[in-house]
Amino acid sequence: MAWVLLLAAGLLEVVWAFAMKLSEGFTRAGPATATLLAMGASVGLLAISMRSLPLSTAYPVWTGIGAVGTFAVGVVVLGEPLNIGRVVAAVLIVAGLILMRLTTPA
Repeated sequence: MAWVLLLAAGLLEVVWAFAMKLSEGFTRAGPATATLLAMGASVGLLAISMRSLPLSTAYPVWTGIGAVGTFAVGVVVLGEPLNIGRVVAAVLIVAGLILMRLTTPA
């Protein structure tokens, strides 16, 4: 269950990062509110998952999901540039997340 909560926390990190971009520096109330709510929920789920997962696993996985997810949203939704170097970087992050999962006791 901790891994499911950690995945949800990571996905909420993507939500708050995207909402923050839409908030235009916290000048738009709706996206700014969504940012703060998603941040709170993301950190809360991370904290719950850390009850049974080690810090050295939970935090890197959480940030990795957020990093790769925001990269994907930036490219797909916001039309940010995509090149081989950026794709390789994202693949390396995903590979690290998989290795972290495979080498952490359940």
